[in-house]
Amino acid sequence: MDYIINHHPERHLFTTEVEGYTAYVEYRLQGGALDIIHTIVPPPIEGRGIAGALVKRTYEYAAEQGLKPEATCSYAVRWLERHPEGK
Repeated sequence: MDYIINHHPERHLFTTEVEGYTAYVEYRLQGGALDIIHTIVPPPIEGRGIAGALVKRTYEYAAEQGLKPEATCSYAVRWLERHPEGK
């Protein structure tokens, strides 16, 4: 499923709204890298690929900006392991 993902660079967030709930990825920029530090999907909308879509879009942004993808968030760590092309 395609989700409308919005970037809020001033807050270092990517967000999407689903059924009135907000899911998001929070990141930080440091030393030429983009580090995903939190991936949050409210329980009522879990299991729909929302976290994966948010992480993918965040790392696409990192690539567009010439930033190295990094992950502190455990979900993002696993995502990078499963998607080595994102590195």
